[in-house]
Parts: sequence; C-alpha cells; structure tokens
Amino acid sequence: MRWVESVLFWVNYPNVSSTDVLLQRIPKSESFLKRKSDYVQQPIPKAGLEAIWKIMMEAENVGMNWNPYGGKMSQILPTATPFPHRAGNIFKIQYGSNWKTPGNEIADNFLKWTRKPYQAMTPYVSNNPRESFLNYRDIDIGINLNATLEEGKVYGSKYFRDNFDRLVDVKTRFDPDNFFTYEQSIPTRY
Repeated sequence: MRWVESVLFWVNYPNVSSTDVLLQRIPKSESFLKRKSDYVQQPIPKAGLEAIWKIMMEAENVGMNWNPYGGKMSQILPTATPFPHRAGNIFKIQYGSNWKTPGNEIADNFLKWTRKPYQAMTPYVSNNPRESFLNYRDIDIGINLNATLEEGKVYGSKYFRDNFDRLVDVKTRFDPDNFFTYEQSIPTRY
C-alpha cells in the first residue's frame, strides 16, 4: 500500500475508494480537535497509574496514546536534529479529543476534558521545562503574539530544548523579515 492510499483510511473512506476523492477538497463534515503531549522519563508509580485511570474513566471522549521510546532512537544525539526528545524518555504521551459539532460551549467542554488528564500527569512527566512534541501543536504552552524572542522561548524550549537558539539563528539568517510566521513559529533575533 502506498502512503497516499493509507490517507483514505485516516479520513474514513472505504478501502475500495480511489485516491482521487482526496482531490475533491470538500470535507464530508467539519472536524475539530485538540492535542497535547508529554514525555515520561521515570516509571509512574502504581498509585499514579490508578489516579490516571480514574480520570480517564470519567473523561468524555478523550484519549491517551503512549508511544514507547528507547532502542536505537536513544543513540541519536539531542543536537543531531532539531528534535531532541530521544535519550532519557521512556515514552511520549498524546492527549487528544475530536468533535464535529461547532460552537464555543462544546469546544470549551472538549478542551477542558483534554486538559484534565494532562494536568493530572504533571507529577510524572518532564519538567523545567515540561517538554512537548512539536507535531501536536499546543497553543496552551505559549504563543508569540508580538513575534519576540522572549515569547518564542516559552514554547520553543518545550519543543526544541537547547536546539531552539540554533533554530532562531537559522530563522534569522534565512527569514530575517519573519515572513513565515504564525502563533508558534520560530522568531528571529531582532
């Protein structure tokens, strides 16, 4: 199976669908989502797991995915690429919820329930800073309203650790006018 054919599965088309349906660009329905992430570096004690399971049993339409780390991945130096979260992590957690009904009240409810297990995991995850996985963009951890280096460091250190400064240097060199910007983009030095 080619990668593009696997996309059919993730957007809920039947396996017999042609990939041409992906060109229609009209979604079957509107979909909303929230993702958050964490890295776990020490085993979670039994009491902690029991507390988390209790929250997840109460949670409304929120999931947690635990992705194991280690092995060969741990041999890649944190500075080898912008992604530094290899060695020292037992697993990554993705917290997520999806909903289809628009509206602020509904969205607020899903956001609240997605944040609840994230908050409960605080004692068991990385800290100083509490690190996050870049691909699960989470504006709860910081946004850059004024395109300043100080604002960017808030989320940048969580996504990139010490590699953030190097990324700022690259951004400053190749996009000094900060043309490519959004609420969590890498800022320039000036």
